[in-house]
Amino acid sequence: MALRDYLVGEVAEDYADGVLTRREALRRLALLGLGAAASSALLSACSPAPGVQQASAPPPPPPADPPGRAQSVGRGQEVRFAGPAGELIGAWAAPTGGRPRAALLVVHENRGLTEHFFDLVGRLAGAGYGTLCVDLLSARGGTAALTDPAQAPTVLADTPVDALLADLRAGIDELGRRVPGGKVGVVGFCFGGGMTWQLLQAGEPRLAAAVPFYGPVPDQPDFHGVTAAVLAMFAGLDDRVNAGRERAEAALRDAGVTYWIRTFEGADHAFFNDTGPRYDADAARQAYADMLDWFGRYLA
Repeated sequence: MALRDYLVGEVAEDYADGVLTRREALRRLALLGLGAAASSALLSACSPAPGVQQASAPPPPPPADPPGRAQSVGRGQEVRFAGPAGELIGAWAAPTGGRPRAALLVVHENRGLTEHFFDLVGRLAGAGYGTLCVDLLSARGGTAALTDPAQAPTVLADTPVDALLADLRAGIDELGRRVPGGKVGVVGFCFGGGMTWQLLQAGEPRLAAAVPFYGPVPDQPDFHGVTAAVLAMFAGLDDRVNAGRERAEAALRDAGVTYWIRTFEGADHAFFNDTGPRYDADAARQAYADMLDWFGRYLA
C-alpha cells in the first residue's frame, strides 16, 4: 500500500468512525491532493455505520492508563542533531541510574512528534532503553511549528520515502552516539509502522529487533536483507491494514526471518495510543508487555 493511499484511507476511516465531521474530512482530503468529486465519492462509500454519531469536533481522549507509566522517567526532552539534509528534531529519553540495556528508535504516527511520543520515549527509557523518536517533519521546522496540525499527513505524503528513510537512519546514527555499542531496535505506529516495514525492506543492517504496529505493508515485500527479529502487531478490527498481513507473513517466512504475527482480536487501529479515540487499555498493556519481552530477548 502506497503511503499516500494509506494516509487518505486514514481520513476516510476517521470519518466512518465518527472521529471527523464530513466538512473536516473533505478539508483533509483536499490537503492530501484529492479533488472535490473524488473526496465526496470516497466519503459516500464509507458513510458512518448506523448508530455512529458524527462528531462536531474530535472527541476528547479517554482516561489515560498507558502501559509503562509507573516506570517512566518522565517526558522526553527535545534534542537536535545532524541529518542528511539539515538539522533534525527528536524526543530523547535515557534510563536513570545506569547504562541503557540497548537503543530504541520510535517512529511516530501521521500526526508527527506529538506529546504522546514525548511521553512514550520516557516510558521506554523507564524500561531501560535509550530511546529516540525522530520528528519526520523537521524539514518544516518540526511538528510543533505547523500552524494547522492537519498539514502533518500532507507533508509526510509529499516527502519521498527515501528521504524519510534517510532521516530515520540518521536517528540510528544518533542512537549510536548516545548508546555506543548497544543493539538497536525500532518500533513504529500506524504511519510509523509502515515506515518500520520500509526500513526492514530497505535492509537496514543495524536493526536487531523491529515491532511495527498496524502499519501498511509494502505492496511487494521482500525481506531477504532483514537482520531483525520482527514482532508484527495487528488489530482484529483493522480490516484495511490487515489486508497486508498474509503478504507480510509470507515474505517474512520466505526470507527466513525470525518473526511473530500478533493480532489483538476486538481491538481497532491505533489501539495503543492512549490519547486517541480507539485506545484499548487491555490490548495496549498486553502489546507493551509482548514488545518489551521481544526487545529483551533480541536486544540483549
